[in-house]
Amino acid sequence: MMLVLAFAGIAFVVLLPFRVAPYIPILCSLVSDLHFSSSPSHILNQPALEKDRYKIRQAFIAAPGNSLIVADYGQLELRILAHLANCKSMLEAFEAGGDFHSRTAMNMYPYIREAVERKEVLLEWHPQPGEDKPPVPLLKDAFASERRKAKMLNFSIAYGKTPVGLSKDWKVTVTEARRTVDLWYNDRKEVLKWQKERKKEACESQRVHTLLGRARRFPKIDLANNYHKGHIERAAINTPVQGSAADVAMCAMLEISNNMKLKELGWKLLLQVHDEVILEGPTESAEVAKAIVVECMTKPFNGENFLRVGLSVDANCAQNWYAAK
Repeated sequence: MMLVLAFAGIAFVVLLPFRVAPYIPILCSLVSDLHFSSSPSHILNQPALEKDRYKIRQAFIAAPGNSLIVADYGQLELRILAHLANCKSMLEAFEAGGDFHSRTAMNMYPYIREAVERKEVLLEWHPQPGEDKPPVPLLKDAFASERRKAKMLNFSIAYGKTPVGLSKDWKVTVTEARRTVDLWYNDRKEVLKWQKERKKEACESQRVHTLLGRARRFPKIDLANNYHKGHIERAAINTPVQGSAADVAMCAMLEISNNMKLKELGWKLLLQVHDEVILEGPTESAEVAKAIVVECMTKPFNGENFLRVGLSVDANCAQNWYAAK
């Protein structure tokens, strides 16, 4: 199996072990909003862990004597948005640590904030030696339903979804949805300003740019009707975020591919799935290699990170893809 990656006019070819279907080429390309897609699509569209009822990811197994390293970014697109908009509250939240979606849920629901203030739940927990579980439940476990709604809110508003769309998702009135949207923006005014600027840029310059300067063009925006103009304005918000996340992922892949220590240890990059990478190599050096991979991903720009916010990476070693998650 072969993976062909196209980025900025350059093709990167990575050979995958001939264990699945060696006659099937996988073309991984940048689609209109400048994030990755693949053909056949099923490689980049494996079911999420909680939806993998048949445990399909268990079929992706390391060779005898080898292990897999599976590493992915935590809330990459929201961190990109915080950087692009220079949003103080988002930057402070990421700097403080913890779960960003849980913090949003706390701000949305007064009873959750009260539970946190009464120390009935924790936003985050840093275990000490000998501790195997937190003294009280984590917010993400105690209020899982509310956190899921908060997560939807974060990504929906970040990408320009309207109160009308949110009202349908949540089965509430448009007025209720708009009230929630206003609460989100009250603490993130810089995001609203940035979104307005991107819409203006799309109208005036007929293009928007990603973190590394790649452009998405809108050549017919002056001829668009209201419906299509709304679509273009949402794309003007979405593209810099998703496209910049693809910038980060590709730069991280280059750091990993060019790392001499990983090569000496016998580790190879097998696959990239959105903000996740999968490597294979000798089991005896897995922990050492994992630390190197995390370093490459947290400092993806020639060994540096010029973003205003740190990049969070979760990495695990296992014999198959499912177990590594």
